[in-house]
Amino acid sequence: MTPKEQHFEGLGVAVGIAIGPAYVRESGAVDVPERRIPKKDIAPEQKRLQVAIRLARRQIRLLQTRTTAKSGVNGEELVYLLDAYLHMLQDSRLVRGAERRIAENQINAEAAVNAEIAAIAEVFHSMDDSYISARIDDIREVGNRLLRNLTKTPIKPFSAAPSGSIVIAEQLSPADTAQLDPDQIGGAATVGGSAEGHTAIMARALGLPTVLGASGLTDDIKTGDIIIVDGNAGHVIVNPTARTTAAYERRRTEHRKQTRRLDRLRNIPAVTSDGVAVTLQANVELPIEMDMVTQAGAEGIGLLRSEFMFMNRDDIPSEDEQVAQLKSVIGVMGKRPVTVRTLDVGAEKPVAALLNGIDPSAVSNLGLRGIRLSLAQPNALETQFRAILRAANSGAVRILLPMISTVSEVRKAREILKKSAAKLTRRGVKVPDPLPPLGVMIEVPGAALAADALAQHSDFFAIGSNDLTMYTLAIDRGNEHVAHLFDPLHPGLLRLMEFSANAALRARIPISICGEIAGDPRFTALLLGFGIHELSMTPSNIPLVKQRIRELDMAAANHRAAVIMDQVDAGRIAMLLDDFNALA
Repeated sequence: MTPKEQHFEGLGVAVGIAIGPAYVRESGAVDVPERRIPKKDIAPEQKRLQVAIRLARRQIRLLQTRTTAKSGVNGEELVYLLDAYLHMLQDSRLVRGAERRIAENQINAEAAVNAEIAAIAEVFHSMDDSYISARIDDIREVGNRLLRNLTKTPIKPFSAAPSGSIVIAEQLSPADTAQLDPDQIGGAATVGGSAEGHTAIMARALGLPTVLGASGLTDDIKTGDIIIVDGNAGHVIVNPTARTTAAYERRRTEHRKQTRRLDRLRNIPAVTSDGVAVTLQANVELPIEMDMVTQAGAEGIGLLRSEFMFMNRDDIPSEDEQVAQLKSVIGVMGKRPVTVRTLDVGAEKPVAALLNGIDPSAVSNLGLRGIRLSLAQPNALETQFRAILRAANSGAVRILLPMISTVSEVRKAREILKKSAAKLTRRGVKVPDPLPPLGVMIEVPGAALAADALAQHSDFFAIGSNDLTMYTLAIDRGNEHVAHLFDPLHPGLLRLMEFSANAALRARIPISICGEIAGDPRFTALLLGFGIHELSMTPSNIPLVKQRIRELDMAAANHRAAVIMDQVDAGRIAMLLDDFNALA
C-alpha cells in the first residue's frame, strides 16, 4: 500500500528545496531516573556531577580539536559555540543550580540537572525577546550532554546517514547542525527550534535547506521515507506523490537558477535605473555569519548585535575578550564599515553581573532596557566602549546606541565614550582619531518625534523598524492573539519613519534602516522614496533587494512614496505599493 502524502508546516530558516530519504535521528532524550538520596550521599552525588562535567569539557575540547582542522562554517566557526559551552560548564546557573538541588532536595545528579534545565527553560520562554529566549537551545545542549554522561547514553553519529539524506529530529543542537556535511546531507527538519536560535543561524551559514518547529513531524516518519524540505516556505512533505515530487523538482531547479542569477549580482553595485546609488549592508548576530556576509556582497555591516558576547555566561566579558570577538568580525570586513550596537538587553533577564544591585523587576520592555540599562551601569558601558575603540583600529567602525528616547541619553553616552578614549590614551593604547561616529537607533515613537533634536547630537540614525512597529502599535508579535495586527504599513508608523528620515536629511547625517522591512523587496521602493538610501538586512536577502533596486526608477519611487503618505488607510497603502511593484 502506497503511504499517504503528509504535509507539515514549520519555520523556513534556511532557504532552498531538498528532496531525499529521511534519516531519523533518535530524539537524544535521555531516560532520567529520579530518586531520593540520604544525606550521607549528597557529597558523593555532587562529586559524580563534577566527574560528568569534567568529561563533558574533555568531549567538547576534543570536538574543538577535530573541527579546528576543518574549513568553512562547519569547522572553525563551530569553535566559537563550543567555547560558550565550555564557559557554561565552568560556573553557570545550570551547574550551580544542579549542585544546589542535589543538596537541598536530596535527589540524584541526573534529576537535579533535568530539573534545573526545566527551570531555566521556563524563565527563557517567558521572555519577550525571541532572540534571547532562543538561547535555551544552548542550555539544553550542555545539560543533555551532562545527562548523557551521567546515564552513559551514547550519541548516534551523522556519518551513518546515506548520501542525500534529510535529517529528521525532535531537536538539533547548534553543535549537531554544524557537523552536518552539505556534501552528504541534503536538508534538515525538526519539531523544535526557532528562527532566532543558533541552530537556525548555523543552518543558514551551511546553506542547508532547513525547516524548524514542524509540530508532529516525527510521529509516524521512518528512516527511508521520501521527504521534501522547502526552506523557503517552511513546508515539509512526507511520502510525496509523483506529481508533488515533480512540482518541487521544478521549483528546486528554478530556485537554483535564481540563486545563480542573484550570485552574479554580488559584485555589481546597487544602483537604480536612473543612477541613484544605494548602500546594502548586513545585520549580524554571530561571527559564524561572516561567510554569508561576504558571499552576499554586503557593503558593510549595518548592525552588529553585541549581545552574543554576553550570552550563556554569568559574568560580563572582559575588555580583552570583547576586543577579540569584535576583531573576528571587523577583520573580515577590511575597509568596509561595521556598525556595532552597544548592548541591548533588558526585555529579558540579563546576566546577573550586569544588574549589579538593580532590582530585576526594573528590567522590562518599558523599564531598564538598552541604553537605559547601560547608563545605569556606566562601568560596563565604558568597558564595552574601550573594547570597541581598540577594535576600531582594525577597520572602519561606527557605534550605535539602542533604545534612545532623549537627547540627554546621547550626551551621557558621548561623555562616557570620551572618558573611555582618555583612559586608553593614558594606558598608551592607540585610539582612532577622530573617534568613531556615534549614532542613535530610532525605535521608540518618542525618538522619532524628537528626531530633529536628536540629529543635532548624533552622527547618524538607524531606524529599527521591528521595535518601532511594536512600540507604536503596542503589539507583541509573539502574542498569537494580536500578531496579525503587526502592520509595517500602518500610516502612523510610516509617518514616524518619514519624519525621522527628513530630520536626518535636514541635519545632513546618514540614515539607515535595519529592521525586517529593509530586507523585503516589497518595501524597497517606499524606503528609497523616504530618502533612506542605506538598508541593512539578513545577508541572504541582499541579492533580492539589490535586484529590486536595479529595476527601480528613483523618481517614480519618490512620487509613489508621496502618494502613499497622503493615505490614511493601511489597506489602501498596501494596494498602492503592491501595484507599483507589479509594474516593475
